[in-house]
Amino acid sequence: MKKLLALLIVTALAGCASVPPSRPPAPNKPQPAPDTIVSKHKSGGGYYLDDGPGDNPPANLDAIPDAVPKVEPLLKSANKPYVALGQEYTPATATAPYQEQGVASWYGRRFNGKPTASGEVYDMYAMTAAHKTLPIPSYARVTSLANGKSVIVRINDRGPFHSSRIIDLSYTAAYKLGIAQGGSGKVEVTAITPEEISRGRDVAPTATGIFLQLGSFGSRDNAEKLLAEAATKLDKGSAALVILNNTEHYRVALGPYDDEDSAQSAAHEIETRMKLKPLRVVLK
Repeated sequence: MKKLLALLIVTALAGCASVPPSRPPAPNKPQPAPDTIVSKHKSGGGYYLDDGPGDNPPANLDAIPDAVPKVEPLLKSANKPYVALGQEYTPATATAPYQEQGVASWYGRRFNGKPTASGEVYDMYAMTAAHKTLPIPSYARVTSLANGKSVIVRINDRGPFHSSRIIDLSYTAAYKLGIAQGGSGKVEVTAITPEEISRGRDVAPTATGIFLQLGSFGSRDNAEKLLAEAATKLDKGSAALVILNNTEHYRVALGPYDDEDSAQSAAHEIETRMKLKPLRVVLK
């Protein structure tokens, strides 16, 4: 009887999309075993019986903007060594280059509204993720290896503590990557370093070229929100989304472009995908 019970537990664990993360458990105190799992796809994806998508998700999950990378102070309490399910983990204490391929899973309503490892409340419709060792908070680009779709998430939680998973995404992040229905999918995770965040965002006063202005704001936060929306909707190509900062206004723009043809092509894309007509700005 004991052997049969053990076999059933192992089988349940093997079929799980992930062991959803929570705040790091106390040292040497393993997390409880997962609940019964319901498989949602023949491919093996699934989620917990009491987890899964919410009953009333936002109308257009695709329109939720990616996280906008910022240089933030790391939380000492969330980056200490910890033990989960008998395994020791040592989080990075500085954001450094990191890239890994593996399986991503997601967690939903079972943890929605509960504290994350950062102390923030988990929002399954925000663009966040859990990682075992990336610093908290930090940012990462997650790219589906199946379809090439890519999102930017903010790391604010720990997990997944399943040996075959490398990151646990919010429901929205998984949806936008096309892996929500299957429960999991192969991805590449690339950390976004503070150097990358600072480089190329604010245009230097000496910059030249053609820019396509999407909006102008007195608040930096509002400019960042539009920038995040544009990053989600536009295929930027060789140009970059930038902020033209003249101390009084923060102007979100795409550029620089060296020639009129490239600028016109980009302007057409902006009108088509964002339903707005950009303002042409030439810096000499």
